[in-house]
Amino acid sequence: YFGHGLGHGVGLQVHEGPSAGRRSEAVLEPGMVVTVEPGIYIPNFGGVRIEDMVLVTETGHQNFNHSSKELMVIV
Repeated sequence: YFGHGLGHGVGLQVHEGPSAGRRSEAVLEPGMVVTVEPGIYIPNFGGVRIEDMVLVTETGHQNFNHSSKELMVIV
């Protein structure tokens, strides 16, 4: 399996800096809008990713998404 980047900045373009990942040295600052999108991909099987868009604030973050993170099993 392999992981993927963990997120990126959002601005005039949907995908722009800073990038978030294991090797990223980016510093997030208040006012930045970034995605948090962990994912995993398994060769010859498939993959999954979940994405939230957040505003970095002085005290943490404000999540723009309010969807459930519960796992739903559909048979």
